[in-house]
Amino acid sequence: MSIFVDADPHARIEPNILYFGTPVVLLSSMNEDGTPNLAPMSSAFWLGWRGMLGLGSRAKTAHNLIRTRECVLNLPSDALATAVDRLALTTGAHPVPDRKWERGYRYVPDKFQRAGLTATPSETVAPPRVAECPVSMEAVVEAVHPVGDDGGTLAFEVRVQRVWVHEEIRMAGTVDRIDPDAWRPLIMSFQKFYGLGAQVHPSTLASIPEHLYRGKDLERARAL
Repeated sequence: MSIFVDADPHARIEPNILYFGTPVVLLSSMNEDGTPNLAPMSSAFWLGWRGMLGLGSRAKTAHNLIRTRECVLNLPSDALATAVDRLALTTGAHPVPDRKWERGYRYVPDKFQRAGLTATPSETVAPPRVAECPVSMEAVVEAVHPVGDDGGTLAFEVRVQRVWVHEEIRMAGTVDRIDPDAWRPLIMSFQKFYGLGAQVHPSTLASIPEHLYRGKDLERARAL
């Protein structure tokens, strides 16, 4: 007897991006001149106290992580959507890389000021934490892995060294547990901001045409 249904409920599509929904991270790192950089990203996941971060190889944050091997992963709540969106289409790289210039990015040297957020000292790494973010994780880079064949994307394996949280998201009566009913992470799904429910804020990134994200892996999959 076949285990397959007669009518397939799926439709084959070719989306330009596969960002089905992940937490937003404000990644802080140190520039060559000793100033902090702050970059929003959402290609991140965690395994134990290790994290995997996907970044463009030409991004200022990627250069900083390769050079210093340090960063802080700051997780904003959905209440910080407006602050995060102020960083959209900005870069700490000067001159602006060609692909980002094509998408409308501009150079902003002080990302904390641009976002209206507060830098607070870290304990084990040089990059600062974001005071307003309910979660901050100090981390060091353990490995860098190229993704794809064109060298345009890197996966950074980071090891967390300190975890800081706001008291209001700590589970009552515990020392080291997060209360998921109190923690409301900011989520990005297909370039739009969400909480754990409806969209919470318009996203400037959604102004970028999705075809600009089309990569070689999609063309390779089409040939199968």
